[in-house]
Amino acid sequence: MRTLDDRLDELLGDRVEQLLIVHQPSLGAISEEVRQLLAPKYRRVLMAEIPDAEAGKRVQVAEFLWQIMGQSDFTRSDAVLAIGGGAVTDLGGWAAASWLRGIKVVHVPTTVLGMVDASIGGKTGVNTNEGKNLVGAFYPPAGVVVDFDALAGLPRNELVTGFAEAVKTGFIHAPEILDLIEADPDRATDPESDEFRRIIELSIRYKLDVTANDLTEQGGREMLNYGHTLGHAIEHAERYQWRHGAAVSVGMRYAAELARLSGRLSDEDADRHLRVLELLGLPTQYPAGRWPTLLSVMKRDKKARGSMLRFVVLDEIGKPTIMQAPDESMLFAAYQEIGS
Repeated sequence: MRTLDDRLDELLGDRVEQLLIVHQPSLGAISEEVRQLLAPKYRRVLMAEIPDAEAGKRVQVAEFLWQIMGQSDFTRSDAVLAIGGGAVTDLGGWAAASWLRGIKVVHVPTTVLGMVDASIGGKTGVNTNEGKNLVGAFYPPAGVVVDFDALAGLPRNELVTGFAEAVKTGFIHAPEILDLIEADPDRATDPESDEFRRIIELSIRYKLDVTANDLTEQGGREMLNYGHTLGHAIEHAERYQWRHGAAVSVGMRYAAELARLSGRLSDEDADRHLRVLELLGLPTQYPAGRWPTLLSVMKRDKKARGSMLRFVVLDEIGKPTIMQAPDESMLFAAYQEIGS
């Protein structure tokens, strides 16, 4: 089997002279090992530690990376290597996309969320006070290295919340994922099991297929936003203290209730959302009194058209579609179904 060293050599190529490794605090030791591994091959390999999770996805943190690259005279022949979860690959990707209007970036995701979602597909960006991912660019990486060994020691909550994006793929495209979770949720979420590998492979393959045909979200890629309209609003309302997957889990439950109320989705398929998410221990409710705040945030979300809301919903499992400008009374009624 080819080593991480071999894969990075292949993806970075032989023209890179300087490399900036961007990582989270908990991955300092691993990142240093990678730096030592790569240092003999490049003129300079630099390290940049950024805050954990969504706290790292700020313009001020991007400015920190730009400062390092500027002081080191990074040119278009140099590259960024992002090691960590989805927040790191989002930020590292945007820093690379924006420096000199684009330098090479390679991702090494170390979380489930990073592996199945954030590191692939080319979406990069940062959060603002007004919302999540409102500033960014579509910028595909030169490559992504997925190594399940990186998940060793990952806290159970971190693994499961990241798994929500794989569940999303199950609802919109690959019901086999749902079947595997319902058959044995423990094996489905065990990084050493065949079931886990199958779920991750199905998720990655689908996202790659979709984004290859619609990089800038003009058509089919929009379906990947299932559960994200309300999910992003929850993240904003919680000041990004909720994990992305936890918020998307509630968002998928909401989308299912919205589709049920509109007559699109059967009771059986809507109820399956609750069953699968609860099997994984993911949240499915949010405080009932928060609706006015969430509605206001959703109207500013990048998935809206003007102030006209658009939701990805299901006609049935595996058949997503767009619900455009639903009546606000229906939106509120659906929220009442998930309010705690």
